[in-house]
Amino acid sequence: MGVSDSLKRAIAFPREQVVLANASGAELAILEHGQRAAASPDAILLPPIYPEWLGDRLFSHTHGCRFNYVVGEMARGIATTRMVVEAVRAGCLGFYGSAGLSPDVIETGLREIKAQLTPDQTAWGANLIHSPQQPGYEARVVDLFLAEGVKRVSASAFMKLSVDLVRYTAVGLTRAPDGTIRRENHVFAKVSRAEVAEPFMSPAPDKILAGLVASGAITAEQADLARQIPVAAEITAESDSGGHTDNRPASVLFPSLTLARDRVAARTGVDANAIRIGLAGGLSTPASVAAAFSMGAAYVLTGSINQSAVESGLSEAGRRLLAKAGPADVAMAPAADMFEQGVEVQVLKRGTLFAMRGKRLHAMYRSGASYETLPEKDRAWLDDVLGEPFGAAWQRTLAYIRQANPAEAARAESDGNKRLALVARRYLFMGAQWAREGTPGREMDYQVWCGPAMGVFNEWVAGSFLEPTENRTVRQIAWNLLEGAAQVTRAGQLRALGLPVAPTDFAYTPRQFADVE
Repeated sequence: MGVSDSLKRAIAFPREQVVLANASGAELAILEHGQRAAASPDAILLPPIYPEWLGDRLFSHTHGCRFNYVVGEMARGIATTRMVVEAVRAGCLGFYGSAGLSPDVIETGLREIKAQLTPDQTAWGANLIHSPQQPGYEARVVDLFLAEGVKRVSASAFMKLSVDLVRYTAVGLTRAPDGTIRRENHVFAKVSRAEVAEPFMSPAPDKILAGLVASGAITAEQADLARQIPVAAEITAESDSGGHTDNRPASVLFPSLTLARDRVAARTGVDANAIRIGLAGGLSTPASVAAAFSMGAAYVLTGSINQSAVESGLSEAGRRLLAKAGPADVAMAPAADMFEQGVEVQVLKRGTLFAMRGKRLHAMYRSGASYETLPEKDRAWLDDVLGEPFGAAWQRTLAYIRQANPAEAARAESDGNKRLALVARRYLFMGAQWAREGTPGREMDYQVWCGPAMGVFNEWVAGSFLEPTENRTVRQIAWNLLEGAAQVTRAGQLRALGLPVAPTDFAYTPRQFADVE
């Protein structure tokens, strides 16, 4: 077997030990299973590389998963209970997309997950999204998580710590017989900038803890333990992702957060190694997953690509649109939950007009206009986009806002610009609803959260069994990314030793795995 063939075999079978006969790499041999390495003084032995070994082994041990791979929450049930269960069964950690759902719906979902998993299948959790426009919502959801025994929560859209998030972490703290502090409840803080991450990396603020003790929500002992450890041991660096995003490159964001971790450790005395930083956003090929682990990511989290999987809560029509997307087929659009503040989300552009229409709605609002003061042609356009007269849309909006936020509803009754904003928010909200349900006639208004990684994924799987959407499962997606990442890691390892690894040797073509590997 020539050097080139031996190299290709070493890369294609990363689970096999590699023996380099000499440091120059002039001879390369692959050890067969059970064969012992030759006792040559200049032999270089490369141990096997398993997908399970990529990332932080303590992460998988802590959370009970086989791989350091998270199937991320996609809000409003797009990450379905079925997706969570299948992720766990595939050896990954899965988060239920509970953000934006009512507590009753969340409760039903949590019970569905628990009914399909055994007590020792612990690698799952749910999403808690910061909801300042819905007073009391976070508290109700945290109460529900505690009551239903949800041990892992992915916290998203938090710009600062909330009382209820701190309560969730503190209430599960205990002192082990060996003196270490044990967590029962784990927070994965999804962040995209260092100043937001640092409070999660730090112990909980005394003011919040004192208030929780005074209210009886936690004990004085739990507050004392919370003062000694980070609020969140898991920090998810969210780079250029679908949905809410700062569009930050992973190569910039991840090092920024590791530096922030070290600053926090020096300032507070917490153990820097007790903070695990994972990477999300832009991960859709073996090369990107391998790069994340090479940077030091404890775990990786995938999102947009799972939205195209069969377990997704997105409609078949929406999944077909995603499967046609290219890397440039995305755009930023106003966010329904923070429309007035100008916050944007990244969405699919190809096949829809949602982003363009959303931006025009926001421009109308920013101009200070109300529906009544808009030019006639703008009123006609707005009625057409809404699919009904503005007055009818306002009455539907008002009925909801009176229940969710009565003070906001009262203000809008006398403020035409506020009415315009609330109706626009309802349209943006419904865009995601129409995409999930596959509502006929509303295809141009589908809001499909999507980052450019979706397009690269489609390019990677083109011509393979993963190209048709009916073959895309979270299991096959995850296992192919991880297996491919192991091979890319092996190729990089061999190249770093000075061997002539060709550029094409870093390529990995998806293959269909059996149900049990």
